[in-house]
Amino acid sequence: MTDHTASDVVTPSLTLLGLGAMGTAFARAWLAAGYSLTVWNRTPGRAGALVAEGAVLAAGAADAVAANALTVTCLLDDASVGEALAGADLTGKDLVDLTTGTPSEARARAAWAEARGARFLSGGIMAVPPMIGVPEAGGYVLYSGSPELFEAHRTALAVPAGTRFTGENPGHAALQDVALLSGMYGMVAGAAHAFALVRGEKDISPSEFAPLLAEWVVAMSAMIPQIGRQLESGDYESGVASGLAMQVAGVQSFLDTAHEQNVSPELLTPVFNLMKRRAQDGHEREGFAGLVGLLGP
Repeated sequence: MTDHTASDVVTPSLTLLGLGAMGTAFARAWLAAGYSLTVWNRTPGRAGALVAEGAVLAAGAADAVAANALTVTCLLDDASVGEALAGADLTGKDLVDLTTGTPSEARARAAWAEARGARFLSGGIMAVPPMIGVPEAGGYVLYSGSPELFEAHRTALAVPAGTRFTGENPGHAALQDVALLSGMYGMVAGAAHAFALVRGEKDISPSEFAPLLAEWVVAMSAMIPQIGRQLESGDYESGVASGLAMQVAGVQSFLDTAHEQNVSPELLTPVFNLMKRRAQDGHEREGFAGLVGLLGP
């Protein structure tokens, strides 16, 4: 039987560039999981607490990259990534970029990294800092780019949050990140309008109304998979319970109620206008899938 000593155990390690709120949350998750973590931040003072918790502060970004095979960037923007890594030797390195950016920036950064000898993975974080390192919170990160890199570091990447690989196109994580957040902002816009309508009533408590609103939004979210299927099939009428003609007929009541409650309808009028346009073009029996074509290809 082989006698394994403590010295035989290899401590997993990686480098993190960027110690804002999100970067710090990722750092603490890796440290808590026993990883050897080298960090760098443009403002070194931000690293003090992490160093006290066991992180190693590198003198510069290039030194931080040199310390480990895997480097994760979580910086302000794509330009900051380029500036931080300008002097680093990326030959044979694995680079995972969690910096928020556009799909074209992710594809360009992938080509840039590969030209310098590195494998590249782009990430889109679907979480806020308090969700990092808390599996039950449901946060996850979308990844796209090198499948070999993803498989090689799957365990490390899964420590801060769940992982979802979206394919080899480096821009797909950023694209789906923004698409999902766009859906969130649309939901928030509707919720803001709803709260504005009821807030002026003395006997309707916003905190008591909130569960009703949340339950209704969750129930109506069932239409989202249907829209996806309709967009793929090209049949925008099958299974539609309330067509655009019926929806448009009720728009004036929404506008009148907003007027009575002294609430601006500006958050809702854009979608109402799209509904009217699509219905007037002869698609009265459709649901909301037809609105997608009015926005783009």
